Amino acid sequence: MRYRLICSLSLLCLALYSGSPARAAHAYAMWGEPALPAGFDHLPYVNPGAPKGGELRLVSNLRASTFDKYNPFTIRGNAPAYLSALMFDTLLSGSLAETATGYGLLAEDVAVAPDGLSATFRLRPEARFHNGKPVLAMDVKHSFDTLVGPYTSPAYKTMLIEVAGVDVLDERTVRYRFHKPNRELPLTVGGLPVFSRDWGLGEDGKPKPFDQVVMDIPIGSGPYRIGPVNFGKDITYVRDPQYWARDLPVRRGTANFDRVLIKIYKDNTARLEALKAGEFDLMRFFSAGDWARRVNGKKFDTGELVKAEFPNKLPTGFQSYVLNTRRPLLADRRVREALGLAFDFEWMSRQLFYGAYQRVHGIFGNTMCETHGSPTPAELALLDPWRKELPPEVFGPMYEPPVTQDAMALREHLRRALALLKEAGWEVRDGVLRNARGEPFVLEYMDSSEGGVRTLSSWQRNLAKLGITLRFRSVDFALYQQRLQKFDFDITTIAYQGTNNPGQEFADLFGSKAADQEDSGNFPGVKNPAVDAAIRAMVSARTLDQMLPACHALDRIIAHEHYLIPQWSAPTHRMVYNAWRLARPRVVPPYSPGEMWVVDTWWAQKP
Repeated sequence: MRYRLICSLSLLCLALYSGSPARAAHAYAMWGEPALPAGFDHLPYVNPGAPKGGELRLVSNLRASTFDKYNPFTIRGNAPAYLSALMFDTLLSGSLAETATGYGLLAEDVAVAPDGLSATFRLRPEARFHNGKPVLAMDVKHSFDTLVGPYTSPAYKTMLIEVAGVDVLDERTVRYRFHKPNRELPLTVGGLPVFSRDWGLGEDGKPKPFDQVVMDIPIGSGPYRIGPVNFGKDITYVRDPQYWARDLPVRRGTANFDRVLIKIYKDNTARLEALKAGEFDLMRFFSAGDWARRVNGKKFDTGELVKAEFPNKLPTGFQSYVLNTRRPLLADRRVREALGLAFDFEWMSRQLFYGAYQRVHGIFGNTMCETHGSPTPAELALLDPWRKELPPEVFGPMYEPPVTQDAMALREHLRRALALLKEAGWEVRDGVLRNARGEPFVLEYMDSSEGGVRTLSSWQRNLAKLGITLRFRSVDFALYQQRLQKFDFDITTIAYQGTNNPGQEFADLFGSKAADQEDSGNFPGVKNPAVDAAIRAMVSARTLDQMLPACHALDRIIAHEHYLIPQWSAPTHRMVYNAWRLARPRVVPPYSPGEMWVVDTWWAQKP
């Protein structure tokens, strides 16, 4: 299962500047005002007096079984888990207690131009890279220019397409210029990692092409540096005791562990047994079966290991089966809808998930953009120009995934599916679904884990009743990544991370230009002008009243075109932690990101 991050690099923000005067501020909120005033002492969910010291032992949260580079931004290869978050500071830092708000980190203050066409950041004079050099405006510009260059993920280029350029106004002042006003762009550029111009210099003192910056130790300004490394086994990040921002309000009470050890295991079984043996201190669980039946043992009985569920208000995301519409078999919307009708979530919830999951509904679940009911007049104004190109269902009630209460309901769904397939030119002959040329309907589901076949089996059985063969193909993770980059698959699963601040990143996920761009996030191959128009409206919105209808219009189109078959989400973070080694703040932030909340704000128990 691949995780696609779409969170705008955010929970961050800024303010803008152009030729017109603008008021510099300590923070920027995309909508309304920041919750914390200038001069605040610390974030509301940290322990500002948390002791420093000790070691946090984690298991890698990546699918890759090893790492072969230290550069997390280039396309090829795998970087270690948590490297970017621990080693690179950003201009602004978000709060886990609110959304769409950022507070100055590298930036002392930010200013938003009245016309919304630029953003100016003034850097803190005390900001320092790990090599001791100051963080300067030229470093910010260099980082941006590198990220939109030829050697990084195309997601950066798509997300930053509306940034016209970066100007160095003086040694510590940098201005981002925008092609048009966009309230999200300050959040986006404020959340970009900043790295030193010295990272990747060759022996001749000249910069190497960025794709050749592989094992060069990153020169960032974050709270941790790379420590001892055992390739294929583990990596340790070591806290910088002279970290320049340790006493800033946005950093007080954070980065409390002297060492963060990340261990790598080959498979889930090895990870679980290592946890029970006490080889590491914390593990997040995504398997309902493991959580319900296999999280037990002596260390749980003694209270050393604690099994806890932490509620949150995060977006649910939209983990889904992705249907690659580039494949002829999946190009017809009616076929895609038929495949969804054969998916029985209720059976899976009872038999496999122990009732631990809820069904995904749309791409904006648990956010203000979540869509319900029939389109409002504002939504219809965005949809009506595309009425001839869109399914009529888009203009009615929001799509709801089919519910299968019993066998009778499933039979009705399958009858509806057969009717749709017949409309699309497919009929069952000799127990096999065939087209007019007699060709059978055969699809392949690709995954990088053998365990995926367990959740796929009931869908396979139901599809077989329609005469459809769905084959399970397990490939190693490296090949899985390559095939995803080249869109060489029929169906796979993508765990899309949700966002409270949707914007330009959706052009990478669903925009027509991204459909033909290798390694983009447009896995389903969406090429739909109505989708492009909805994304443009969402990105250019100046107010909530403008943004919400655009979100809802996009949600309706994606749902009713059946590019995705929605899967499931969990309402809590399920984590096991070692209570004898770890202590945590009293307050659980509402937008806690799971493991990184632990890395950022927990601390080591005294021996």
